[in-house]
Amino acid sequence: MQKIVEELRTEIAAALEVAPEQVDPDVDLTDQGLDSVRLMGLMGRIQDAGHSVDYADLADDPRLAAWDRLLGA
Repeated sequence: MQKIVEELRTEIAAALEVAPEQVDPDVDLTDQGLDSVRLMGLMGRIQDAGHSVDYADLADDPRLAAWDRLLGA
């Protein structure tokens, strides 16, 4: 998994008050408790890291594994 995605996993885990290992990269993050406001914040973080993504890119498949592929493309 790319560094940015690992950092997002840690950030998501902190927001959800769980260990990073509990954030399953293959499970929809909304099913794990991520809401649209947090998703917007993550989008900004990804953009700040130099990636060109928008909300729809992330919301279309809100799994870390999908984001890893998206950001690696």
